[in-house]
Amino acid sequence: MGERLNTIRRKFEPLLRRLFHVYFLLVRGMTLGVRAVVLDAENRVFLVRHSYVSGWYLPGGGVDFGETMAHALRRELKEEGDIDLIGDAVLHGIFLNSHVSRRDHVAVYVVRQFSQDRLPAPNHEIVECGYFAITALPEGTTPGTRLRIAEVLGGKPLIATWR
Repeated sequence: MGERLNTIRRKFEPLLRRLFHVYFLLVRGMTLGVRAVVLDAENRVFLVRHSYVSGWYLPGGGVDFGETMAHALRRELKEEGDIDLIGDAVLHGIFLNSHVSRRDHVAVYVVRQFSQDRLPAPNHEIVECGYFAITALPEGTTPGTRLRIAEVLGGKPLIATWR
């Protein structure tokens, strides 16, 4: 069942991505998202795998109308990882995500102070999640995700684009 879902997802992913962005273009004009480099006490990074796109990503999502980036970050971390911030998230940078749209920007935060009772069970949006050492990221970790991790933990210089 899992491989069949992956095959279907890969087939329709470009269309779904375009449909989502056309919808957001109509209702927002410019899209803004947030993502977090969530690091545990061992400096492992928390990643998620979605049901609707392939690959491993930093947790996050879109900022809704009337919502601050900080609120969106808190909401997305709770939804995708059952993560509650107990300290401030630190803004790492804002990146143009031009491979999706020339109007898409992503704010990336570093999160070190949080609570999480346990990893959440898979659901309709997040099929898998976990903490990974930066030397052992899972196969399929997206290029943009790898870049942000390298900037935060590897001392690589920031670049203005997502990937």
